[in-house]
Amino acid sequence: MLADRIVLIASWATAACLLLFFTPRDKIREAIVIFMFKHAVTWLFGIIVVELKLIDYPVREFAYAIRTSFAFEYFIYPATCVAFVLHFPSGKPLPHKVGWYLIWPSCMTAVEMLIEKYTDLIEYIHWNGFYTWITLLLTFGLSHRFYMWFYKDKLGAK
Repeated sequence: MLADRIVLIASWATAACLLLFFTPRDKIREAIVIFMFKHAVTWLFGIIVVELKLIDYPVREFAYAIRTSFAFEYFIYPATCVAFVLHFPSGKPLPHKVGWYLIWPSCMTAVEMLIEKYTDLIEYIHWNGFYTWITLLLTFGLSHRFYMWFYKDKLGAK
């Protein structure tokens, strides 16, 4: 149980560092929009997945309030999405963009699968890493598209 809490705290700290060190000062408002959008989508997905008993979170912050993981759904995934969107290689060739879309969900899925295997923070019931990868790919893509739409005037209709 202590190891689970240490991993949870380390995850919070890593996500916080991503926000602090990878969010340019002139893009804090954009970061908030991305964070809140991803948070809303992820929180909804997380609740549905837990209520359908596809995933269980045996060790979580608010065990009596909700069965989903507050850390992952509310903070860690949205924080990583901020870095994903704000540092997206817009001016690069298509292979860079496709790679960006493939690398981020892949790395996050790999970490989640390690957490699932070695801790009690996540337990796959009727779920697997591929489903995580697909949902991350879709929610990151949706968040990126929302950001592009929301800031189309500022970004110059891309």
